[in-house]
Amino acid sequence: MPNLENLKKQAKQYLRWHRERYHPVAAEIRAALPRFRHLDDHQVLEAAFKLSDAQELVARRLGFSGWQALKTGTAAMGTQVKQPIGTPVLSGTEAVLYVADIHASCAFFTSKLGFAIDFLYGDPPYYGLVVRDRARLCLRYVGEPVFMGDVRERQQLLSASITVDTAAEIKQLFLEFQQAGVGFFRELRSEPWHARNFIVRDPDGNLILFAGPAD
Repeated sequence: MPNLENLKKQAKQYLRWHRERYHPVAAEIRAALPRFRHLDDHQVLEAAFKLSDAQELVARRLGFSGWQALKTGTAAMGTQVKQPIGTPVLSGTEAVLYVADIHASCAFFTSKLGFAIDFLYGDPPYYGLVVRDRARLCLRYVGEPVFMGDVRERQQLLSASITVDTAAEIKQLFLEFQQAGVGFFRELRSEPWHARNFIVRDPDGNLILFAGPAD
């Protein structure tokens, strides 16, 4: 475990990131501090966040109930063996799409696929997040091709896979995108494994699978 002085510096770093509205820190705050868990990223960054909150964040990430417990634990490290913390629980996953123009990509996902912009980071933006219900897609600017030639299309290399719960929803979603003029890499079809799916191609050639049960 780092010494107490280093942990104090970590807490001040979290406080500084929050004041600077550094979006990636919002997820760490929400995951560690129960009172922030009902807030989205924007709300976390707008909420009051003090040094004591940052210290609690550091403590909870190390398996302690709070800052005082962490201080006691670090003092006792020389005489006690720290009890193992519980098995980590993965709380979510987000696909990352590599794009050449963040603004153009956001326009596509919001106007064609019904997503909303959660945040954009950088000036000019080089990273962002779009969301629709529980689907979250990260957009990362890159200035050069990620794939060589047509390998992505030939191998059908998916950048993201998004699911719905029912057969009616996957059909409705396909019709919604069709009406919006979305370009499909592959239209709605049934698969041998009792699923129905289709693949959308975004402006950068990223292939995004939408899938649901067959019936």
